[in-house]
This record gives sequence, structure tokens and C-alpha cells, in this order.
Amino acid sequence: MSYQDNPLPLADFIRRFQLQLPEEQASSRYQQVRPAAVLIPIIRRPEPTLLLTRRADTLRKHAGQVAFPGGKTDIDDHSPIITALREAEEEVAIPPHKVQILGQLAPLDSSTGFQVTPVIGLLPPDIQFHANQDEVATVFEIPLQQALMLSRYYPLDIQRGGHPHRVYLSWYHSQFIWGLTAAIIRRLAQQVRM
Repeated sequence: MSYQDNPLPLADFIRRFQLQLPEEQASSRYQQVRPAAVLIPIIRRPEPTLLLTRRADTLRKHAGQVAFPGGKTDIDDHSPIITALREAEEEVAIPPHKVQILGQLAPLDSSTGFQVTPVIGLLPPDIQFHANQDEVATVFEIPLQQALMLSRYYPLDIQRGGHPHRVYLSWYHSQFIWGLTAAIIRRLAQQVRM
């Protein structure tokens, strides 16, 4: 039976996510942690979707990569939620008051020295996106049920800084999803599976 034959209702996703006990703060492999946060936007459509962006090709770091709206924590940000909401508004014009926060995943280390906290938020189906052209090339959605299929994520073992490191790869139509973004989605999928 495929995901289309047996879709995961949004209410079940929320229940499964919120029933999990929060993990303790993850330790970082970096001596000086630079905090960051991303918003994992889930749109309340009849078939819920996960919102992703493809970063502008002109950016200095991670140009052209698929990502969640997010970025480094500013000095005035008092929580990862504030960072994620601020960055989502800057990048794709999601008004913070339109986001219903469900919670957070444990932080993950990025390859660029940041410890990134994923913040899960629900958006209304009539939400309008306006990509900031300086940061975002395109905005697209993946059906949540497809995104949460663990079989979509292929491991690749590489060497980074002389140490073994595993990255995950996935595709959705013409979009290549890998690295931290794929790791975040995969972790969310692990948390909500039965």
C-alpha cells in the first residue's frame, strides 16, 4: 500500500510529533557554537505539504541548495522560535502571527559551524509567499506524506575534515534535497513514524 492509499492525517502527525519527549540539548562538535534556527513550515492543505525554498544562486554560502527558511540567531533573538519566524518573514514573507508553533527538534550541527534548531510550525492553507529575490530563487511544496517516507533518503558516507560523515540525499521532481535539510526532514520522519 502506498502513501497515497493510506495518507497520514495532519492530526495524527501532530499527535505523533507532540507525544515524543523532547531530546536533551544536543552537544556540538564545535568548540564555539554559532546558534541558528529554521522553520519547518507545514501547510494545512487537504493533503498537507512541507514548504521548502531553493536558495538564490548568487549567495556566498549554500547557493542553489534546497533549504528551509532560516538563518543565524541575531543578538535580539531570545529563542530559536523567534529566529525561525524572523528569518521566514525575511525570506518568504510568512507573517509570524500566521504560524502555529508545534515545537522543536533537537539541534543539528551544520557543516559551516552552526548548531541549527528546527522549529515546526503550521500555516493556513491560504498563506501567500513572496520570495525575497536576494535570498530565495524559488519556493515549492512537497506533500508531507511523501516527505516523511524514510525510504526517500539515501545515505552517502563521505570524509569531512578527515572524519567519516554520513549525508542523506533525496529528490522531489527536479529538486535535489541533501545535507542538513534532508537530515532534518529524515529526523522528523523518524520521530513521527509508528
